[in-house]
Amino acid sequence: MTRYRVSMDIGGTFTDVVTYDDVAGVFAATKASTTPGNLSEGVLAGLDSVVEQPSDIDFLVHGTTQGLNAFLERRGVPVLLLGTAGVEDSYHIARGPRTRLYDLHYRKPTPLVPRRDVLGIGGRIAADGGELEPLDEDAVRAAAGTVRERGLGAVAIAFLFSYKNPAHELRARDILLEELGDGFTVSVSHEAAKEWREYERTSSAVIEAYTGPVVRSYLEDLEKRLADRGLAVPLHVMQSSGGVLTAESARRRPLQTLLSGPVGGAIACAELSRRTGRPHLIGVDMGGTSFDVSLVVEGEPDVSAEAKLEGLPMLMSIVNIHTVGAGGGSVAWAEAGGLRVGPRSAGARPGPACYGRGGTEPTVTDANLLLGRIDPKGFAGGQMTLDVGAAEAAVTELAAEFGLSPLGMAEGICDVANSTMAQAIRTITVSRGIDPRESALVAFGGAGPMHAVFLARELGIVETIVPSFPGTFSAWGMLQTRIRQDYTEPYFFLDDDLDGADMSAALHRMEAVGLDALAHEGVSDDARGATHAVDVRYAAQEYTLTVPLRDADEPTDPGFVTAVAERFAELHESRYGHANLGAPVEFVTLRTTAFGDLGRPAPQRWPVADSQTFPYEVREVVCGGEGRDTMVVRRDDLLVGHTFAGPAVVVEDTATTVVPPGYTVTVDDIGSLVIREKDAK
Repeated sequence: MTRYRVSMDIGGTFTDVVTYDDVAGVFAATKASTTPGNLSEGVLAGLDSVVEQPSDIDFLVHGTTQGLNAFLERRGVPVLLLGTAGVEDSYHIARGPRTRLYDLHYRKPTPLVPRRDVLGIGGRIAADGGELEPLDEDAVRAAAGTVRERGLGAVAIAFLFSYKNPAHELRARDILLEELGDGFTVSVSHEAAKEWREYERTSSAVIEAYTGPVVRSYLEDLEKRLADRGLAVPLHVMQSSGGVLTAESARRRPLQTLLSGPVGGAIACAELSRRTGRPHLIGVDMGGTSFDVSLVVEGEPDVSAEAKLEGLPMLMSIVNIHTVGAGGGSVAWAEAGGLRVGPRSAGARPGPACYGRGGTEPTVTDANLLLGRIDPKGFAGGQMTLDVGAAEAAVTELAAEFGLSPLGMAEGICDVANSTMAQAIRTITVSRGIDPRESALVAFGGAGPMHAVFLARELGIVETIVPSFPGTFSAWGMLQTRIRQDYTEPYFFLDDDLDGADMSAALHRMEAVGLDALAHEGVSDDARGATHAVDVRYAAQEYTLTVPLRDADEPTDPGFVTAVAERFAELHESRYGHANLGAPVEFVTLRTTAFGDLGRPAPQRWPVADSQTFPYEVREVVCGGEGRDTMVVRRDDLLVGHTFAGPAVVVEDTATTVVPPGYTVTVDDIGSLVIREKDAK
């Protein structure tokens, strides 16, 4: 009998695994070392540690970093780009830096496709979708020959106005697959991003073509190995939008999985918001390599319609996550008389000096170990015993360059890392007009709870929450999500020209396509639904804001235009600090999201304390430049209602929480640690 729901989150250092036992109604979490050379090995090792037989699994989802890593490390496949003849240079011309017009040091991002691998193809579609010139099929066949001659691994096709009429892109793909074989990767821009803006749509298609073969190869290998072990259910993959899709669908649309690794934490924060009634949360995920910041606003993850990676744009629904290179493995070094921490990471191999795998450079983990904040014998659930002597030697060598004591250097490393992370939080909040003091900070990841209270203090945030299983919180979030399909339709109309019935009909068509796609994903009729929105801008503006709609029938209401204009003005005021209610607005893009409910694991009941006593030890931990007698307590010994004051260290298998002096901790009714300043109201 199948009984387990399982999720896996692959990080730079560890692969996190969470299981939910449908029979016992309990969660379990563990970590396995990530295997950079072959990520499937780490995934299977983590799975073996929690489930005896894969045949016992009735739902399996994981977040993959394969596409993202291929992009960041520039190890995707070489791509041939086909554009409309006469405008094929739009990808390299790109777009001007609106926010950096006077920056003398600005350099355009390096394209993924060199100019020599861009070909113009005859044929032209008009702005209204009509055909002005037939496709030059001979030129497409010649392009296939170019692919063979140059040994290229994929083709991206981005023709003008294909979002209005994709006939030329579809025919070109058919020809290429005839010439190169059905298994060859061909990405077409109207499927990668069915939106206007030629450069951004082209960039989306190129990124999908560049990373697609890597993602497909990984998923095919993992699916085969899981099937060989007896897995009888489809493998699901997290999308950048926060939903999931089957691995089969992910192989067809690999761009949607590009940022699937980090988004599980944002979905987990949204679920925590729902369960605790806190509408605004800032999620901070600190792992071994990076520090990711996400937002929950009014109970929902902050989702955008576009994103940039190293300056290259992508048009797709994506959870807004700001990432900096600050993790437990971030290396500290001296530069120009100052201390730098990250973005370079020691990774999983060799890892921090204290791992005993050959690393000699000091890292944030080494610093925390030296300060007494980490239990050297219980790291990563007892899977590793850390070498305190190696950590001290690495930190001492760096301390000598600054004339500091090893402990002073260790605190300095943590302070610099904290400053970097606090600035990352400001970037995603203050720079967008959001006051972080109005939110609670949710700390997760293996190292997040160790630094969270220090970050909250620097930002003026009163409340810090450390959820259950914080080290595997992102993986837990993957069990709370739904299957998701996103659809867009360009729809350009001024408010005075809008035909509400026509807009409603277009939304209903998009909804029907989405619900049908969910049926093919195996979602039952009663578990399917859809939401709608429209991109709006003031007339003559360039950029838009996305305004939610009540349903697909709302555009037929007599007061629809006025209602949407008011919602748009509220969003504009919130985002930019001003609005112009009454000014003409323009509708630009229709958006429909189809959701398939997969069910959620029932909340695990946390036992209630019958007294305020619990077992703990006392050891010296350095905080604020001096060693202090500090309470060290196991997370398993803390029950609902327990309260205590810092300084304290809470130890568990997947993370360590540090509570400095001046703060109190309360265990809430779902087992979270709620940390507040003693005098905070």
